[in-house]
Amino acid sequence: MKRVPFVALCAVVLAVVISFGETHTAEAVTCDPGQLGSCMTAFISSANPTDTCCSKLHEQQPCLCGYINNPTLKPYVDSPNAKRVASYCKVPSPQC
Repeated sequence: MKRVPFVALCAVVLAVVISFGETHTAEAVTCDPGQLGSCMTAFISSANPTDTCCSKLHEQQPCLCGYINNPTLKPYVDSPNAKRVASYCKVPSPQC
């Protein structure tokens, strides 16, 4: 009889831990297109991106659809050069 409440308690604790992990992950990324400033040369020319650019591009990956949907940012982040940079940095194209 005492096992059922213990199992229920474990299930609740597990659910809380999982939901905290998801919340924490969602809060970890702050969408800031300024973070991609190190990529600007590669976005507007044929230059290869720097390691810093690739790192920032990976960090900002969850934000890319928002940037693509922004008319001001779209010409930069959805250009052929930006796609080349993303490929070079091994960042998959967003499915917006």
